[in-house]
Amino acid sequence: MSADFIIGLASEAVFTILKASAPMLVIGLTVGLIVSIFQATTQIQEQTLAFVPKIVAVFASIIIFGPWIMNTLVDFTFNILNNLYKYIG
Repeated sequence: MSADFIIGLASEAVFTILKASAPMLVIGLTVGLIVSIFQATTQIQEQTLAFVPKIVAVFASIIIFGPWIMNTLVDFTFNILNNLYKYIG
């Protein structure tokens, strides 16, 4: 195995992780921004108001995007295991 091969495999793994976590991160960021704007306009300074909607939104995004995330991770794992002979030789 060459260094280029290992770097390519590691970059593919990092890209897969970023692709799988992107829906939760984007939805959490959007809900956090909306809640922050709401808090700034109404001058409500309740700390739990910022966390509860984000937690609910992230759980909802896991339920909605869960099958797609699972397919992405299974495809990556299948690709790794299917090409195992290339890693050993």
